Amino acid sequence: MSKSNGSKGLAILAYFTFVGLIIAFIMNLEKRDRYVFFHIRQMLGLILMLIVSNVIEAYVNSLFGSLLWVITFICWLHGLTTAIKGKSAEIPFLGQYFQSWFENIK
Repeated sequence: MSKSNGSKGLAILAYFTFVGLIIAFIMNLEKRDRYVFFHIRQMLGLILMLIVSNVIEAYVNSLFGSLLWVITFICWLHGLTTAIKGKSAEIPFLGQYFQSWFENIK
């Protein structure tokens, strides 16, 4: 199934910082495209991962926090790539949890 350019653009926008996520969410409220909301939920999970990695880096172990940051970055690249391709592929291992944790966003 091919996604419209508007939906695909909003899904891609969701992956560009927290501001892009908010803009994509607000612009999708009227249209309520499930594809865009899928990517919004994935990005919310990535932001959560980023916060956890930064807290661990600052207060627990710098090396472990940095490793989590790199994993988060790789997951972000995966999410952005799937949005660019017009697909709805979950982030490995954690994507299903992101979808269930943020299931109210639809």
